[in-house]
Amino acid sequence: MINFFSYTCIFIGLIFWFWGTAHLVSDRSVLFKLHGLSVSDTLGSMLMIVGLLLKIPREWPLLLLGFICLAMWNTMLGYVLAYCSTPEDQND
Repeated sequence: MINFFSYTCIFIGLIFWFWGTAHLVSDRSVLFKLHGLSVSDTLGSMLMIVGLLLKIPREWPLLLLGFICLAMWNTMLGYVLAYCSTPEDQND
């Protein structure tokens, strides 16, 4: 039963990865595309880490560290991209 949930989380994570990548060919702005890609990649990667945590629970410290780093890195990257995309006079 644990294997089923583990593989399900990993599979749904892969679906999130491909779903975010598929929207890169749309006619939207670059920032909209990057936002969708980063959100879907973050959710997909987190689901894969949860699936791995169910599969190999003895590695929970490393997987938890990866989970936290992934959440922090992608959140900070989103703020940096938003800051860099605003016009010069609004950054002050």
